[in-house]
Amino acid sequence: MFKKVSILLVLVLIMSIFAVGCGGGASTEEPAAGADTDTSLTDLQAKGEFVVGIDDQFPPMGFVGEDGEITGFDVELAKLVAEKLGVKATPQPIDWSAKEMELNSGKIDVIWNGYTITADRIKQVEFTKPYLNNEQVLVVAQDSPYQKKSDLEGKVVGAQVESAGLDALNADAELSASVAEIPEYDDYMSALLDLGSSRLDALAIDKILIGYTMSQDPGKYRILDESLADEYYGIGCAKGAVALREAIDKALDELYEDGSIEELSTKWFGENIVIRDVDQLSADDFK
Repeated sequence: MFKKVSILLVLVLIMSIFAVGCGGGASTEEPAAGADTDTSLTDLQAKGEFVVGIDDQFPPMGFVGEDGEITGFDVELAKLVAEKLGVKATPQPIDWSAKEMELNSGKIDVIWNGYTITADRIKQVEFTKPYLNNEQVLVVAQDSPYQKKSDLEGKVVGAQVESAGLDALNADAELSASVAEIPEYDDYMSALLDLGSSRLDALAIDKILIGYTMSQDPGKYRILDESLADEYYGIGCAKGAVALREAIDKALDELYEDGSIEELSTKWFGENIVIRDVDQLSADDFK
């Protein structure tokens, strides 16, 4: 009888040791997927290149200069930020209608070219704090008879494809329902040519762009007093690239404080129009 009890105790002890061993192994499980580290900034720095997606027909933010090189306010500002990040900026012209796809596929590192912050875009990209105010306005030929939005009833009003101007035009239910047609253009330069040749009666466009165009070619265009929308420009990083977004904002703050931004803005606009006092926007800000 004593021998049987001893055997049972030994078996229980063996089973207990086996159970503890199995339990100890549980601590070696892989961490949850959500524990991944954001390497967006370190990956960029390891690559050494900052690929900036732009619309190269959007002066003064990004365009091809007389020397054939891509230039503009946003292009030059991106180069200053790249220096702060320890990398080289490379402006990359992209199809503006597929800009978010280009970004999230990794072909470019940021969208940075008069890129309006909207509720829909916030769902797709990681936006920095706003750095410029802008308006979507309606521009007509200088000698046009149109003075206000209601004058455009039955007329042809254009916009760039997948642009904030097109969104603002469609959001104005009364105006968009009253016009005869809203043709969409791949770029603003083509639309302005049609406006100048009377194939368009009006064009929805960024005030920053048309203001610069009018300063370079005075007496050709006129902005209607009634605007379509007020908005902010931001820099778009890939969704989840928080480290890169924060580094860009930090660099912009430093460039603002040391006077570099004021110098650059004055070169392109005659004054410092850059803002750094607006917090990062969320979808709730558009409700």
